Amino acid sequence: SHHRAGDKWCIYPMYDFAHPLEDAFESITHSLCSIEFADHNELYEWFLDNIDYSGPGIEGRPKQIEFARLNITNTVMSKRKLRRLVEEGVVEGWDDPRMPTIAGLRRRGYSPQAIQNFCERIGVARSDSTVDMAFLEHCVREDLNEHAERLMAVLRPLKITLENYPEGQVEWLPIENNPENPAAGERQVPFSRELYIEQADFMEDPPRKFYRLAPGREMRLKGAYIIKCERVVKDEAGNIVELICTYDPESKSGMPGANRKVKATAHWVSAAHAVKITARLYDHLLLTANPDDAPEGQDFMANLNPDSLEVLTECMAEPSIASAKPGDRFQFLRQGYFHVDPVDSKDGEIVVNRIVGLRDTWKK
Repeated sequence: SHHRAGDKWCIYPMYDFAHPLEDAFESITHSLCSIEFADHNELYEWFLDNIDYSGPGIEGRPKQIEFARLNITNTVMSKRKLRRLVEEGVVEGWDDPRMPTIAGLRRRGYSPQAIQNFCERIGVARSDSTVDMAFLEHCVREDLNEHAERLMAVLRPLKITLENYPEGQVEWLPIENNPENPAAGERQVPFSRELYIEQADFMEDPPRKFYRLAPGREMRLKGAYIIKCERVVKDEAGNIVELICTYDPESKSGMPGANRKVKATAHWVSAAHAVKITARLYDHLLLTANPDDAPEGQDFMANLNPDSLEVLTECMAEPSIASAKPGDRFQFLRQGYFHVDPVDSKDGEIVVNRIVGLRDTWKK
């Protein structure tokens, strides 16, 4: 007798019984299983040999094919371990952009084509393997480089004022949307007297090989003019809050001084037209390539990266981002590829997730 149903139903619904019949009834051609089911293959074939599963709409005979599990460096693929991360509040949920789940990858901004390209390149094997996370990111970056439009966004803003630029004047400068795809066209970006640049693009006392902005030094602004830092404004605590600069009106594209050479070019955003956004910068979930490389007596939780998420709430982006929709992907110049979060972005409140950085670390 069945331990629950008694004699009302005398067939035990074993997995090995249900698996081949369900595949046959549903006209499955190939049933893909992880390698631990290899020992069940003989039973799978035996049931198909000894049971008549023919009927209307049933076509062919299914085949069980085993494959080894995929491991990726600096993350965990075990559902048991992923569940623990969710239940203990290490991540927001199964769709947290740091999770290697389909929901997590989708929210991070990975495109379906990038994931398919990755799967096609690594293939299917019967022996366990570990793939470098850098290769997955390479596949994602390769797809985004071709399709993502470019925008300028300043993640850690530093205000600059061009003291010789006319007050109230605004120029709309043409900048290409994607240099890899001329068909993507151009957009118009506003340029004004007050701008934002990255804090990292200025140093008051620069080392010898620092070529960006410094007191008395020049730097070109992408698609615009060459500027020169004249003075530094600090608050009472000694923190730099503003740079007073001048611009060379002859250095814009099409002007006589357009070909004048400087050693650095930086992105920027017009302060009067900037759209404030929140940016989430994601890093590897684990500090070690192998999650099980933990100190004696501890498990993979000891290898969690405490800096796997950094949230920046004072970012400034060019005004074209205001029309972005959840799910849109962009390259922020010199910053990386970003995805408009489909969960937390709202009208007037844009939240972007960094998909991958610009630097490709995969050794081809």
